[in-house]
Amino acid sequence: MAENKDFKYIVRLANTDIDGNKTAVYGLMQIKGIGYRVSEILLKNAGIERSKKIGELSDDEIDRLKKTLDNASQVLPWWAVNRKKDFFTGKNIHLIGSDLDLAVKDDIDLLKKIRAYRGIRHERGLPVRGQRTRSNGRVGLTVGVSKKKEVKT
Repeated sequence: MAENKDFKYIVRLANTDIDGNKTAVYGLMQIKGIGYRVSEILLKNAGIERSKKIGELSDDEIDRLKKTLDNASQVLPWWAVNRKKDFFTGKNIHLIGSDLDLAVKDDIDLLKKIRAYRGIRHERGLPVRGQRTRSNGRVGLTVGVSKKKEVKT
C-alpha cells in the first residue's frame, strides 16, 4: 500500500496532538471534553467523513474542523453540551481542553469558598459523592483492623 505524501502523522487541534493514523471520530475523542457522540456531530457539521483518517485530511478540512471546534456551543444541541446553564453566563456552553480543566477548578474553588458540604469534602481529600469511608478509599498499607496491644502489669 502506497503512503500518501500529504499524510500528517500528528495533527494539532485545540492544543492537543492527535495521532494521524486514527479515524476522524476517534481522533477527535483524544481532545478533553469530546466524546463519541459530540465527535460525530462536529464532524457532520464540518462536512468531514467520519471514517477518514485524521492524517489524510486536507488543510481546508482541518481549518473547517478548527472553526467547528471554536463554535462548538452553537453547533451542538442543548443536550450534548457539557455545561448546561453555566453559573456565570446562564448559557449552554461546551468547553474543551484546558478551558474545561479551569472551569472545573473554578467550580471546586467556589464550593470551598461558600463552605458547601462538597467543598469541605474536597478540602479534606474525602469522597465527595456519598461513598463510604470505613473500609474503602484507604491510603497506605492498611488492610485489617488494628487492635490495641495489651499492657501486662
